[in-house]
Amino acid sequence: MIIGIGTDLCDIRRIEKTLERFGDRFIARLFDDYEIKKAMRRQNPASSFAQSFAAKEACSKALGTGFRQGVFWRDMVVQNLPTGQPVMQLTGGAKARLDKLTPPGMTAKVDVSQTDEYPMAHAMVIISADPSR
Repeated sequence: MIIGIGTDLCDIRRIEKTLERFGDRFIARLFDDYEIKKAMRRQNPASSFAQSFAAKEACSKALGTGFRQGVFWRDMVVQNLPTGQPVMQLTGGAKARLDKLTPPGMTAKVDVSQTDEYPMAHAMVIISADPSR
């Protein structure tokens, strides 16, 4: 059962300008240590930050709140499975909202798809629920 779908498109050049202007303040406000380390390993960290930014926006839309009702940027962290598949880990207000949306007897799953082709980054998030085992 699908609970929510969100998508977002982010201009990588906008993230580059924001990094130039605000640097670590911007990074620390929006991103988790995992996302920061992943981005800094890349030739163009702004591309990775833009993908995570888009995924967080998409997730907030799939939750149906945007960045309101206690849902904050750092409550949503884009991580990768050993296969490279991106996954979204929710904590804080985002996790509370997910729990509220998940029907009793069901287990929520947050799927993420990301891509970039300079100058744009895109992400899609689908939140679904399956019967608990």
